Amino acid sequence: MSNGQSSIEVIKVSAQDSIKKSSFVKHLGNGYLPTKYFNFDLRYLIKFNQYEGVRTGVGGITNNAFSEKFRINAYSVYGFRDDQFKFSFGGGFRIAQKTNTWINLSYTDDLQETGSTKFITDGRFFQFFEPRLLNIDLFHKHITKSITLEHQLLDNVSTKVEFLTSKISPTYAYTFNSDNKSLSDFRISMAIASFDWSPFSNYSPSEKGLIETKVGYPKFTLQYSKSIKGAIKGDFNFSKIDFKTIHRIIVEENNYSEITLVSGLANGDTPLTHMYHAYPNNISKETVMQRFSVAGLNSFETMYFNEFFSDKLVAIQLKHYLKPFNISTRYKPQLVLITRYAIGDMKQPEKHENVTFGSLNKGFTESGFELNKLLFGFGLSFSYRYGGYHLPEFTDNIALKFTFNVTL
Repeated sequence: MSNGQSSIEVIKVSAQDSIKKSSFVKHLGNGYLPTKYFNFDLRYLIKFNQYEGVRTGVGGITNNAFSEKFRINAYSVYGFRDDQFKFSFGGGFRIAQKTNTWINLSYTDDLQETGSTKFITDGRFFQFFEPRLLNIDLFHKHITKSITLEHQLLDNVSTKVEFLTSKISPTYAYTFNSDNKSLSDFRISMAIASFDWSPFSNYSPSEKGLIETKVGYPKFTLQYSKSIKGAIKGDFNFSKIDFKTIHRIIVEENNYSEITLVSGLANGDTPLTHMYHAYPNNISKETVMQRFSVAGLNSFETMYFNEFFSDKLVAIQLKHYLKPFNISTRYKPQLVLITRYAIGDMKQPEKHENVTFGSLNKGFTESGFELNKLLFGFGLSFSYRYGGYHLPEFTDNIALKFTFNVTL
């Protein structure tokens, strides 16, 4: 074998190693630890919240080496404070490769934050550290069975339709008055249709389906949910319509403005579990330093947990990312200016018993800044609450927190 051939083989091996390393890092950045047939999901490894305390477990999903037409996913976790196991298992099968059409089935016995709204077309989101989870204390237990159809309607339009039935038990004292009945536990049977539209993005086909090769803005998501009374023992008739848009105005790389608008409207007999809470992230303690925690990505840092609930809500966040300070090749902290505003209301708050909350009809405003990546991904956040819900005690309007930003 000539030296030239040896050199070519060495280059090929080096290139293959580089591709494998890049693929591994990409999987890790998406929250997976890949193995031959199964990718372990790092989201279930360890978390913490006020109800479960430390929550730890294992989970994951089969990969393409196992099958390109079938997939199986499952997880099991344990909460040390509530001394309870939670779990989920399911699977899916592809019925059309060209449109990436899948039918998925799942069974879940777990907790969900009361007042949180999930867009079912949202892509997977992973953070090594999820700050809001630390302080959440208002959860409801749910046993949910669901069937989902996902379909790529157009290159830039993805859709999902889901039908689910849930048995719900709040972990806190709560009674909902509906049709002259008082319910502490209830069943919900719901149909959901969601559409995600990215008109200014570019896509290319690949073995794993369409890949977004150019990220364009704005992006839009629209979702409609209908709870059906009497369907599989469902207790309520109500509907929800939710809308989200994200837009970026880019000056140059790492120097841009981002606008996020989220709105929702619930109509009919809607329990508190399915209302809107505007993503608060402040704990009810006396001093600023006692409330010192970690800032979220899109949360209201000066809004106290469980302070407001609404059946109609509009929330807008404005962020401007200044060009990072070029202190050295590795040390480049970045200043982000932030303003958030939310307005909402609730038609019949008296239906919700044993809980106390306020209305957002005066409009909630906070502004502040983040100074990110000061040391090992950590930074600092400062927010100030003013306007219609400004509090009499000056320090109660202030939130001082860590930020944490790490990218692979």
